[in-house]
Amino acid sequence: MANYKIAIIVGSLRKDSLNRKIARTMCALRGDNLDCHTIEIGDLPLYNQDYDLQRPQPEAYVRFREQVAAADGILFCTPEYNRGVPGVLKNAIDVGSRPYGRSVWDRKPAAIVSASPGSIGGFGASHQLRQACVFLNMPVMQQPEAYLGHVTDDSFGEDGCLKEGPVKEIVTKLAHAFHDWVETILRSRELLLHDAARAEREAKKMQSA
Repeated sequence: MANYKIAIIVGSLRKDSLNRKIARTMCALRGDNLDCHTIEIGDLPLYNQDYDLQRPQPEAYVRFREQVAAADGILFCTPEYNRGVPGVLKNAIDVGSRPYGRSVWDRKPAAIVSASPGSIGGFGASHQLRQACVFLNMPVMQQPEAYLGHVTDDSFGEDGCLKEGPVKEIVTKLAHAFHDWVETILRSRELLLHDAARAEREAKKMQSA
C-alpha cells in the first residue's frame, strides 16, 4: 500500500484542542499508510485581497500554501463556533484559495471530522465546510459521516489519543475509510491519465497508418 502525505488542519487554536487530539488518534490508527503532519494556521494574517498583488507575499501565506500543495490529502478536524466554521479556519480556506486561479486546495481529496462536547458534534460547522470544499473542487469523503458528540478531555488518555470506547471505534472506521478514499481518488486519476495517454498513442498510430 502507498504511504500518503496527509495535511491536518485543525479549526481550533486551543493548545489541548479536542479536535487536534481526534486528528492525532486517526493518524496513529493508520500510521502505517498515512504520513500526517499538522499545518498551523494561527499565524496567518486575515485575508486581504490587496495581498494578491503584493510581492513578496506574506511569509506565513507562502509557508501555508506550500505545505498544503505538498500534501496528497487534507484532513479537516474542527469544532463548531456559533453554528458555523471557526473564523481561523475560514481564513485559512480563503488564504489557500488565492490568488484567483491558483488555489492549493484544487482536487485535493479530503475528509471532515467535527467533534464537540455537545450532542450534535459540530454538524453545522461540518456542513458549512463541506459547502466551501465543493466550490474549491475538493472531493470530500461522504461516508462514514463524522459528527462526534459528547467528546471531552476525559475521552482521551495520557498519550493524547482516544480511550477505548464507542468514539474510538467510530474514529477507527474513519481512519481506514479516509485512507481508502485518498487511495481511490489518486489511483483513479493515475488510471485515467494512463488511459488517456494510451488513447493518444493509438490515435497517432491510426493517423500514421
